[in-house]
Amino acid sequence: MINKNLKFLRTQTGMTQKQLAEKLGLKQAAIGAYEEERSTPPLASLLDITKIFNVNLDALVRQDLSRLSEKERKAASPTKGKDILAITVDSNNKENVDLVSQKASAGYLAGYQDVEFVKDLPKISVPMLPRNRTYRAFEIQGDSMLPVQPGSVIFGEYMEDVAAIKNGKLYILVTKQDGIVFKRVFNFTAEEGKLLLVSDNRQYEPYSVDAAEVLEIWQAKAFFTNQFPDPQNANAVSTEHLAHTVLQLQAELQKLKKK
Repeated sequence: MINKNLKFLRTQTGMTQKQLAEKLGLKQAAIGAYEEERSTPPLASLLDITKIFNVNLDALVRQDLSRLSEKERKAASPTKGKDILAITVDSNNKENVDLVSQKASAGYLAGYQDVEFVKDLPKISVPMLPRNRTYRAFEIQGDSMLPVQPGSVIFGEYMEDVAAIKNGKLYILVTKQDGIVFKRVFNFTAEEGKLLLVSDNRQYEPYSVDAAEVLEIWQAKAFFTNQFPDPQNANAVSTEHLAHTVLQLQAELQKLKKK
């Protein structure tokens, strides 16, 4: 549907092929080729197109936008009004796995939308990760998620919708208040608009964040570490800890209901 949708979006906004070509840094003939289905835009151009027309990439590729009502087209805007993810591609037009090191994490909150910032991040090749998905790697700090050691690299798969978070699974969240955090997450957005973040290290208390404060969600899929677990922390996630976590969840829910 890409070719048809491109022509529809361009004409819907009153934009000429020349004007669109200038915005994309292409020749007018390339736009004509796209619209006439003689070629398909590369991924980098597709991402630029989603920004220009404020449309979700999945909708651009899979849906006939000309058949949608105005309300339905608004629903197809990126992540329901959230910011578009900045990614980079290699010479074969495949998405890179960008590494956010501990050093880079300080600037990530300000630069996560900036393609130039992301472009300067180190790239990692991870052949075992499934293709056709977007991944990012984060070097974690602190000991709140023991037995996963500080300095470990967590590979996360990008998620668009906070509602898709599954209780008890591991996620990297980028939040306005705390920046990058790696936690076990419990989803209370339907009831309270909150997420509960739980550490596997029982010395750290659970805490909640507003779903509206979450800028990016990455579901943890794998991790790399050059440090073997400390035997003293091997049982950090225990039955006692799980019971404690349940009690904390109940207490947090009571606090949320009183607010």
